[in-house]
Amino acid sequence: MNKWLINNRGNNFTEVSQRYNIHPLIAKILLNRNITNFETFLNPNAENSYHNPFLMKDMDKAVEIIINAIENEKKIRIVGDYDQDGNSSTMTLLDGLGYFTDKLSYDIPNRMIDGYGISFSIIDKCIEDNIDLIVTCDNGISAIEQCDYAKQNGIKIIVTDHHQTIKLDGKEIIPNADAVINPQQLTCNYPFKSLCGAGVAYKLIQAINIKKGYGMLQCENLLQYVAMGTVCDIVDLKDENRYFVIKGLEEINNTENYGLKCLIDMSGIKNGVNVYSLGFIIGPCINAAGRLDTAKLGVELFRDENMDNVEAYAKVLVDLNEKRKKLTEDGFNKAVEIIENTGLINDDILICNVEGIHESVCGIIAGRIKDKYNKPTLILTQSENQDVLKGSGRSISEYDIFKEFDEFRELFVSFGGHPMACGLSIEVDKLDEFRTKVNQRSRLTKEDFVKKILIDSSFYVDKIDFDLIEEIDRLRPFGKDNPRPILGDKNLEIIFARMIGKNKNVLKLKLLKNNKTIDAIMFSEAIEKYNYLLEKFGENVMIQLENSIASNAKIDIIYYPEINDFNNVKNIQLNLIDLR
Repeated sequence: MNKWLINNRGNNFTEVSQRYNIHPLIAKILLNRNITNFETFLNPNAENSYHNPFLMKDMDKAVEIIINAIENEKKIRIVGDYDQDGNSSTMTLLDGLGYFTDKLSYDIPNRMIDGYGISFSIIDKCIEDNIDLIVTCDNGISAIEQCDYAKQNGIKIIVTDHHQTIKLDGKEIIPNADAVINPQQLTCNYPFKSLCGAGVAYKLIQAINIKKGYGMLQCENLLQYVAMGTVCDIVDLKDENRYFVIKGLEEINNTENYGLKCLIDMSGIKNGVNVYSLGFIIGPCINAAGRLDTAKLGVELFRDENMDNVEAYAKVLVDLNEKRKKLTEDGFNKAVEIIENTGLINDDILICNVEGIHESVCGIIAGRIKDKYNKPTLILTQSENQDVLKGSGRSISEYDIFKEFDEFRELFVSFGGHPMACGLSIEVDKLDEFRTKVNQRSRLTKEDFVKKILIDSSFYVDKIDFDLIEEIDRLRPFGKDNPRPILGDKNLEIIFARMIGKNKNVLKLKLLKNNKTIDAIMFSEAIEKYNYLLEKFGENVMIQLENSIASNAKIDIIYYPEINDFNNVKNIQLNLIDLR
């Protein structure tokens, strides 16, 4: 069973509710998210959300170098990354700088050949093409030797990135580029540190527009790309990022970019793009290109002006994502079989070599395995070098996977990451040693493996109305650091229960509280929860409930309320997260 925890940070929510004329529940939710600037959060706009881009370290240097290159018709090359944020960053710079110069080109590393970030081979191409200035985006902060190599060959280089800087013996190691724009630098005074790569690239374009006399609002159409990167790179959806996504979704839903229109249409998105469709439909399509083919497909989708080409790119991306989903599902099933049939299931840290899967889906599979067992998970597969395994890890909050695995760095061919995720390569014959040592070192307890669900507040379901749901919707977009609000209620009577849907994998309930009936539905773990109710109440009671015969079966729930609009009839529905 999952463990339910109440979030009680908002002790002064009544005072906040009265001062800002908002529902006490909304005040409590905001305080739970450590929001203090309530007016800006509830009513974000350009004036109250944007920070001055020149507060970012080296921004003035970068702007001067780029404007000089533009005015002297120098060749500029953007070097991005192969994921969605890299695509968004590349498009932000290409479109943003394209207002001022046509001496622009771009390059993106191939995941399988080049690996992550700007490589020596990419710089060699720049040398061959007589490039004068390289601008990286969503990468470069760890490219110490590559930046030196570019400069030794007479190429200026500007790094724009958002990843953590390298630290050695407490000292920060920064590339010797002509300018390094990254709010994560210890000496950077920019007030908001949680920008994605596209967000940092956008601040650079804003700064150039200010310097050229156009103002920072001139380039807001670029937020269609920035919103994609912000959502898909899972950065904090607060402060500047909140406005990026709200305004960016507006730009996306009114876009004139034919490639984006095609991708939306071919992906089957109806009734407009929202955070969900960005993160779970559009983003994965663009990511699939970098995983299984070349990430340049995603850039060309947005850049090409030939409609036939654009439609072909969109179809390829959708097809690649379907292939990626199939590869992921097959790999997930293989991993589960290995874990449950080899004794690995008893380990604290699940380290699993899955033969025959594509290395680009290891991270996705690791995330799904981690969610299934609520254990730190590393999924590996054979690389192009038959003696070396490559893989990705995903962790739970109780286990810093980067810190723990770093203790065994001498066993790895390569290693990098952060507390919740990592990537590594290891020789095949060292895997068992690593698995044994990392599990021997584990200090995790059985309690750590219990999934914990944080509840914003208890709230009686009979008190929910349309106005409250509309107030909750003002907190959108939901995502990292601003999750969908979770509420809880006890002792609700079930008056109807049935599994529905084509695959009978959705649980539909009608609940009774204080003589008020309310609909509820459960998607995640619905089959398991139905079986749980079957075990608790018995088959006869469940048959009665399927026929709407009340049987005094009562449950506690955690949920979020929503409006269900079916056949133009609106009613309040609870989306259940868990029950007991």
